[in-house]
Amino acid sequence: MSQEILITGASSGFGRGAALELARLGHRVVATAETWPQVRTLRADAAAAGVTLEVIKLNLLDKIDIARAGSFDPDVLVLNAGVMEGGSVVDIPMQRVRESFDINVFGHLELVQAIAPKMVARKAGKIVWTSSMGGILVVPFLGAYCATKHAIEAIAGSMRAELAPFGVKVATVNPGVFGTGFNDTGAESYVQWYDAATAIVPMPDFSGSLVDQADPQEMVDAMVDIIPAKDHLYRTMRPLATIDAAKQWQATEWSQNA
Repeated sequence: MSQEILITGASSGFGRGAALELARLGHRVVATAETWPQVRTLRADAAAAGVTLEVIKLNLLDKIDIARAGSFDPDVLVLNAGVMEGGSVVDIPMQRVRESFDINVFGHLELVQAIAPKMVARKAGKIVWTSSMGGILVVPFLGAYCATKHAIEAIAGSMRAELAPFGVKVATVNPGVFGTGFNDTGAESYVQWYDAATAIVPMPDFSGSLVDQADPQEMVDAMVDIIPAKDHLYRTMRPLATIDAAKQWQATEWSQNA
């Protein structure tokens, strides 16, 4: 059955792949992009792929954009947009930390508060948060990013219990290290402000961790499966090997010393 699906952060990566494939499968997809050039590019990509997308601008720091996106009434809301800022917790500028939370968490929560009441009123709907393996474990020098994803885990878990009596489902998708370009830009982001001469904690060389990133199609395929599905697991993590790593991390936290 065709559904209306609104996806944030659809100009690249998982969001773009899922939006195009869900549209190909016959769903009515509202795809959002942060800037007007990205909007036009995504419309051209959809035309080239022979699918129909409704593409709108959504900068999650812009309340007018959020109000526009919040005027829709989708069957499924996919909160996929995000930023990654690198840097040690004691060095990263607070502006970068606040912006990370404003985009990854607060902007999306404003959108949820605009759309979820419509789902509650009709007693049907689903909200899917794109979290991360960083929502379960912690990556040094990506503490601000992981903090936003830990916040998403808490919000999604609470929403799941709170909205279940009203027939509204909540789920997360938790990507590991995939070659979308997102991790590469996140690893490079600190160069805008970092000064080795004054830094409290020296930044390491991230280049080795960016080698052999997984094929994003694995995560896109999983998202395309669960977004319109009636029944599926609350958490969908890929690559599959990442699941064991996340569980081991959680177990280790109970036994390691400070």
